Amino acid sequence: MAKKLANHFRLGIFVLAGLFFLVLLLYMIGKNENIFGSTFVLKARFENINGLMPGNNVRFAGINTGTVKDIAVLNDSTIEVTMLIKEKMKPFIKKNAIATIGSDGLMGNKLVNLTASKISAEEVNENDILLSGKAVDTDELIKVMGGATDDLALIVTGLKTTINKINNSAAFWDVMNDASLPVNLRSSLMNVKQSTAGMNNMVNDLQAMVRHVQSGKGSIGSLLVDTTFAHNLNEAVERVKRAGNMADSISIQVTTLVRNIDRNLNHGEGIATALLRDTAIVHRMENSLQNIQKGTEAFHQNMEALKTNFLFRGYFRRQDQQKKKQAPED
Repeated sequence: MAKKLANHFRLGIFVLAGLFFLVLLLYMIGKNENIFGSTFVLKARFENINGLMPGNNVRFAGINTGTVKDIAVLNDSTIEVTMLIKEKMKPFIKKNAIATIGSDGLMGNKLVNLTASKISAEEVNENDILLSGKAVDTDELIKVMGGATDDLALIVTGLKTTINKINNSAAFWDVMNDASLPVNLRSSLMNVKQSTAGMNNMVNDLQAMVRHVQSGKGSIGSLLVDTTFAHNLNEAVERVKRAGNMADSISIQVTTLVRNIDRNLNHGEGIATALLRDTAIVHRMENSLQNIQKGTEAFHQNMEALKTNFLFRGYFRRQDQQKKKQAPED
């Protein structure tokens, strides 16, 4: 009897140990712990982990490479995530790899994605801290999608209203039921086609004209290509420039002459200055001119009187006859 009780006791202990081991195994499997493989530790720091929990997967290039071991809050803006990574993935993960938080599907569990950089770097070591990227916030994405859904509902409502207005528009259906509309559209398209062909011909003519000008044909082409014309034009410009310089020089000389005359008139000496400045001399000259005019008139009267005098009358008559004879000859 005692022996039988001892066997039952041993069996119970064995069953309890098996159950404990089974529970521990299930717990470790549930936590995604690598029980039978070697691992190493990597860390990453985030501002927001968006619901990431210990036991969530860690993926590298879309491959499950480990699990999240621990999450620790360092301060109010930094959360450190400790990851257990399979040892066989160590040669492929570099120090400049970027860790981001993603989702397993749209509404699945959170996970850590490790993305390799295109720049080569050294292999990671135990307890290295990787760079972190900004995580995609599912809640914000859902908000954006909700706003887009509202906008889509407004668009659908507007389309529905527009369709109802079209269905209730008699003028629209009159136009659509008009049998002459296709003919008019076809005629309009033909006119557009002809206009396009005319524009193409015009463009071709312009291109041909440009080619003729570039090749030096025609008056414009000759002007643009002929180097002699450019040389003559430069010479003409130089002549105009020299003429301008000469005009400037003449202007300076005239200005100097006027200044000298003005200075001589205002401050100089001589007859001209005296005539222009002395009013008494001017008055005497006017009297002299009047006397000369009076003497000339008196002399003319005397000559007329001599023509009628009997002593000189014959002489003047002969002079008149000679003048009359010379006039026909001339």
